[in-house]
Amino acid sequence: MLFLLTGSLGLVAVSSDLAAGNFLSQHVAGVTHLFTLGWLTTTIYGALYQLLPVALGAPVRSRITGYVSFATHVPGAAIFACGVALGNLVMHHVGIALVATGVVLVVANVALSLPSARERDVTWFAVALSLTALLSTLVLGVVLLHNLHTGFLLESRVRVMSIHLHVAMVGWALTMMVGMSHRLLPMFLLAHRANTAWTGRALVLIPVGLTMLATALALRMRFMEWAGLVVLEAGVACYLLQCRAFYASRIRPGLDAGLRLSAIALCFIGASALMGPVLLVLGGVRQPRLAIAYVLTALLGGVVLFTVGHFYKIVPFLAWISRFRSRVGREAVPTVAELYSAKVAQVQLVLMTASVVALAAGVLAGAGALVRLGACGFVAGSVLFAAQAVRVAGWTKGGWG
Repeated sequence: MLFLLTGSLGLVAVSSDLAAGNFLSQHVAGVTHLFTLGWLTTTIYGALYQLLPVALGAPVRSRITGYVSFATHVPGAAIFACGVALGNLVMHHVGIALVATGVVLVVANVALSLPSARERDVTWFAVALSLTALLSTLVLGVVLLHNLHTGFLLESRVRVMSIHLHVAMVGWALTMMVGMSHRLLPMFLLAHRANTAWTGRALVLIPVGLTMLATALALRMRFMEWAGLVVLEAGVACYLLQCRAFYASRIRPGLDAGLRLSAIALCFIGASALMGPVLLVLGGVRQPRLAIAYVLTALLGGVVLFTVGHFYKIVPFLAWISRFRSRVGREAVPTVAELYSAKVAQVQLVLMTASVVALAAGVLAGAGALVRLGACGFVAGSVLFAAQAVRVAGWTKGGWG
């Protein structure tokens, strides 16, 4: 939550850079890492430790390692993001050392847990693929960090940065989303009769396409860039078709704020995927505003909002289990939905959705005022979200504690 709030405030601070298409700004890079390393990666780690025993029947190998990974990753992500934004050499090295330690511990802990899973289904493979991408993201990040101080990449810097970004966003975050959606969306939507074949197709096409695209960017192979993009886009399409099948076959007619946020996030992922071919045709980073809108739509509109939506489904349930399960039958207890405000959640949904649209539109138009307005709206939505989390954490029999 602190990473999300800080990253949202950072959007306001870098709004002029975003509007100017200055994607190489160290301040933009620092804010980006607050979202990716801070909010998203920390949340995925927490979700893995909660869901591995439930979704895959794979008990976490070491609880102590889990706590140590938390103690290294969280301060590491904060120090590294600040170091990138400030251009501080010491913070760069301290931060990346702590983050790398956390990554290695999490990957080792989860990898040692996976063999004990009851079955090796698509979710199992998605977790394994995502962990591989996470390690690759770390290696590329270290290379880029070294380049900041030596400049050895020369004109290849932007290409390596593009590879790093796609491996992180697609290989780590999106692949994990595909695997977890396969288990969570049918449960939340009561859509267990949906055709689930599209998930497997997505988990073949997305890694293959990403590998082809990354290789082509590294070797400057234009034709292979297009081939990788086509395969990757096909994988994203399969994922979106799978999610559509879940939503279309649901038994529950109404959608709460969490499921609506997730649906909107999927639309943003689709919008970003549509920008990909346009960006490649127009020369990639030679269109800096389009490149920023492409990443911003996928990151904030897609992955961040999807994570926020699933927070509404998972965290209140875990809080309810922890606090009220033992009281059922002995006293009146609230429902899971009563742990947060549905009205506030709807306001937050509108605010964050409109803010992402304003941010992307403002960047494309080079309109600094619109970008700042979108950034401020995203801050407001994040504050409401944090207030909801406080409400979930502090709920007692009479309301907030």
